[in-house]
Parts: sequence; structure tokens; C-alpha cells
Amino acid sequence: MRLPTISPDKPDIDYATAKKMIASAMMAGCNYFDTAYMYHGGRSEKCLGELLQDYPRDSYYLTDKMPVWFARNAADMERIFNEQLARCKTTYFDFYMLHSMGVANWKTAKRFKAYEFLAKKKKEGKIRKLGFSFHDTPELLAEIIKAHSWDFVQLQLNYLDWELYRSREQYEIATKAGVPVIVMEPLRGGALASLSPDAAAILKKAEPKLSTASWAFRYLAGLPNVLCILSGMTLPEHMEDNIRTFTPIKPLSDSDRKVLNEALAVYRKQLAVPCTACKYCMPCPVGVEIPKIFGLYNQYKISGNKWLFSNNYNAIPEDSRADACVNCGKCLKQCPQKIKIPAELKKIAKEFA
Repeated sequence: MRLPTISPDKPDIDYATAKKMIASAMMAGCNYFDTAYMYHGGRSEKCLGELLQDYPRDSYYLTDKMPVWFARNAADMERIFNEQLARCKTTYFDFYMLHSMGVANWKTAKRFKAYEFLAKKKKEGKIRKLGFSFHDTPELLAEIIKAHSWDFVQLQLNYLDWELYRSREQYEIATKAGVPVIVMEPLRGGALASLSPDAAAILKKAEPKLSTASWAFRYLAGLPNVLCILSGMTLPEHMEDNIRTFTPIKPLSDSDRKVLNEALAVYRKQLAVPCTACKYCMPCPVGVEIPKIFGLYNQYKISGNKWLFSNNYNAIPEDSRADACVNCGKCLKQCPQKIKIPAELKKIAKEFA
């Protein structure tokens, strides 16, 4: 959950503004609050814990997450969980997740028996609903869902990622398994709140009174297995716009979808690399993670979040990064988009050397 900060470059939370925004949210019926151990440099849980004391505990839903990569060992999860309860000034969490499940974190979660630990907390009444947030492939999602009994899953869904990064497949896997979905990143880190000038103009022409961001929320409102749509709001005007959009929420009509697809086509042309993650280029003879690298790079170019790109990029093994490309050209023959893959990899490697 993004909270208002005193400075854009620092994680210090503006408590006065946050207090007003929470009051506006509660008054409008928005009563689901999402936090995590490391958000705002560890300050988010404490802030919510203090500000939500103004309201009866049964009047809102509080969500937190277990960051297995912060735990030194299996026993350390107990310390983290108890610290979260103390920070949030609560005796239970309405929703609780294994945080950011991907290949590495899932391996750690299995090694620590994290699900079993949290299932015990659920039996003790300290967790009401148990799930996980996810950042990886549909194949891994299916594996994790099949491994245990889950109350929900939190997925990154938005109209840009729907096909480009296989979000549709993830949604369908969860739906088929009967697992409700909580949506994160509906605005793709804020990128879909503005788009590019050309793409945004198409939406504004169709609906002059609606914000660009509202189209993203209305797109998701048409998905029947969505339990909740999250929105990181750092300014009161974000809150006001979201309240207008959801009072009441109006799913996109067929004509709206045509307009949105037109805007999306324009926007996608402006992506740094027009990769669709089809994986026809894989496997790379030397092991370069081509689609993953392009996906991360596009996210960076869209959102402008260089830190996030660097963090995710450095999580890729060194011998699978862009600079490992030997320019053999095998991928060029396979790419349906005719992307000059070795050249793009060289550019990325140079930019982040």
C-alpha cells in the first residue's frame, strides 16, 4: 500500500495526510487496507496500526504478508509475524499472504514450511484468510495453487499485462481452481493512470469527464472472480478520483473495449521492446533469459522505476543476463515480432553495466 510521503525521495510518511485519506476511504466504504513488512522502509505497518485505532476493528479489513526472504530460518517467521501484529496494533489479520512468490521465494517457503506455519496461525485465529501474492509464470502459479488449500491469491492484473505478460492465463488458472483473486498493480505502477499523450487522447475523446486511470479499474470490474482491486494512493486527489470511479463501478461496454484496445495499440507501439513473451526465442543456446529481461526493461521504461528494474534484473543469474548474449542469431529466426534481439540485449547490458 502506497501512503503519502513528506518527500517524493524519502519513505517518511505524511501522517496528517494519511489520516485524512483513511477517513475519506472509510466514509466512502473503502475499508480494505494492504501493508507489508518492508513497505515505506518498514514504516507502513506502524502507520496503519496507529491511524486505524480511530475505527472499530470489525469495521475494516487489514492485510499483511510474510516476507520469507527476510527470515533467517524457519523459526524466524515467528518473530516477524509477532512483530507485524505489534506494529499493526492488532491481534489478527483479516487477510495474510506469503509475499511475492516466485521461483526463489517459493523454494524458501517450502524449505521453511511457511504454509504450515501460517496455517497454524490461522487455526489459532490470528489469520482469517490465507493466500499468497505472486510474481512469476502461469506454470509456477498452477504449481503453488495445487500444493495447498488457499483462500485467495493476489495477482498483477491490468489491461496491458493481460496478454503481454500472461496475466490472463494466471487469472484463468486461479478461477478454474476456485481461488478468488485480489488484484494488485491495476495501474501498472501508475503507468496506466497517464499512458502516453497519444493513447490518453483517445480515451479522453471517448469519455471527456473520466480519468485515464478509471478505464483500468473499469476493465477489471468485468472479471467475475475478482474479490478486491487494490490501488496505491499517495495523494488525496487519487483517492477522490477512485471514489468517483467506484461509486458505483461501471464495467466497460463492448464499445468501451474497442476504444481501450485502440488506445492500447498506440501505447504498445511506444514500448521500448515490442516483445509479447511468446518465448519462441527460447531456449537461448547460452541461457539468456530473453523474454524476462525484455519484460523487466519494458516495465522500467513505462514506469520510470529504475531501482525496481535493477533489483529484479540483478535477481537473474549472471550468466543469464543481457551481457551473456554471444550474438549467435538463433533467436532472430524465431521471433514473430522481428525484434533485433541481440542488439536490444546489448543496449540493455550497456545501460545497466
